[in-house]
Amino acid sequence: MASKSVFYFILLCVIVSCNTEKRSREVVLYETYCASCHIAPNINDLPKDIWRDNILPDMGARLGIITPENHPYYKKSFDEQVAIIKSGIYPGKPLINEQDWQLLVDYIISLAPDSVVNNSMKIENDKLSQFNTKPVTLDSIKGNLYTFLKIDTLRNQVLTGNRRGVLSSYNLNTGENRYLGNTDMAITDARLIGDSIFVTTMGVMDPFEIPRGKTILKSGSATAILQDSLHRPVHTLYIDLNKNGNEEIIISEFGNLKGKLTLLEKDKYGFYKNTTLLNVPGTIRVIAKDMNADGQEDLVVMAAQGDEAMYILYQKENLTFDTEKVIRFSPVYGSSWFELVDYNGDGFDDIITVNGDNADKSIFNKPYHGMRIHINDGKNNFTETFFYPLNGATRVIANDFDEDGDIDIALLATFPDYEKHPDYNFVYLKNEDSDNYSFRSEHFADINLGRWFLMDAADIDGDGDKDMVLSALNYSFTKVPKDIKKAWDESYTDLLILENKLH
Repeated sequence: MASKSVFYFILLCVIVSCNTEKRSREVVLYETYCASCHIAPNINDLPKDIWRDNILPDMGARLGIITPENHPYYKKSFDEQVAIIKSGIYPGKPLINEQDWQLLVDYIISLAPDSVVNNSMKIENDKLSQFNTKPVTLDSIKGNLYTFLKIDTLRNQVLTGNRRGVLSSYNLNTGENRYLGNTDMAITDARLIGDSIFVTTMGVMDPFEIPRGKTILKSGSATAILQDSLHRPVHTLYIDLNKNGNEEIIISEFGNLKGKLTLLEKDKYGFYKNTTLLNVPGTIRVIAKDMNADGQEDLVVMAAQGDEAMYILYQKENLTFDTEKVIRFSPVYGSSWFELVDYNGDGFDDIITVNGDNADKSIFNKPYHGMRIHINDGKNNFTETFFYPLNGATRVIANDFDEDGDIDIALLATFPDYEKHPDYNFVYLKNEDSDNYSFRSEHFADINLGRWFLMDAADIDGDGDKDMVLSALNYSFTKVPKDIKKAWDESYTDLLILENKLH
């Protein structure tokens, strides 16, 4: 009798051991293969169908599990296939055996929810009261595709560049829009110095692996290419980092499978030497600021694809840098933009981020999209202290717009919740209690003028307070309700000026 009990005890231990071992192996596989390049996403953050149909097939291809139904070269040109192969993203041989891959797939699918509930918190927005709104038409063309916007306070004008490569300037005094040239490719930056114009073009705007972007200098009828073969550059910074009298050019190459942060250094002959500062895809913005009080400008960088993160590049001698990753996000967040500002007034710069890119492989309204405030402890350790939910949040400007001593926040959402809140494309957060993160929300309710995509802030009317300018990009990244898309296609509105009513 005792031997029989021992037998059943041993059998039970074997069963429990096997189940524990199987469960542990699944967890180990997830942690090994889903967190090797970025933070392992929370399985509950994506619904079952998105995992099954989009995320897992792409992940499988990156592990060498390539099927005819999900081939990374499908419908790609020969040249792009070569570029994809050279990227090394898709291995020639599987990095995981089929049994383990199937175990991993089954594990994720078994835990993934059937659906993900969108923001349950009801956010009441008042009508915009801090600003007067002024729609601006720049040309006679319906529909608007602006990929670049900058307020030029020196000349009191707004510079714009569009997807077709047209660069122009809108005079804020006269209302005249002047044509400045055409680069034939989407413009992401332009800078006027005297009679010269520096322009950065993106190349192909859609995800693309062949680098076709350029930074050029136009002077009169002459054009000089300062750097070509840039991989979808989306942001350009001009700054004399080493204080030798020559400006460096820092380019955020968002890329696709591959991307990087590039430093262009001018030599004594006027040519530029190319150095890679960060070899990661999705670099989207860089701000220069002395973050460690050593008298040298450092670089604060957002990487918005794959391993979504914030970096600080501490400047050393001879334009070399020590790199520190100070914030990491889940790869499903869709990081889009950031501001560097001393939110709590303690003398240290904090980071305000927005997450909301929703045009890739997991398109649905995500409850974790929105604006986050990350407070600096004085040693560049950042802690998230506040989250404001906003579906599709993609741009942020932080400023004391009402001049009451605290930071107010302007937000753009390229991908708002079109079912419940299609008018939350622009949201203004008036800070009412900075210590307790209490904001009054206001928004611009007219959704028919355009999809606001970019914004900039400056005192454009000379009255001492900060105004804003928004530009439209009525490009359908994802499905948009037919009535809204029709209104955008018929709209002549290119810009929306928000005149601050403070003064």
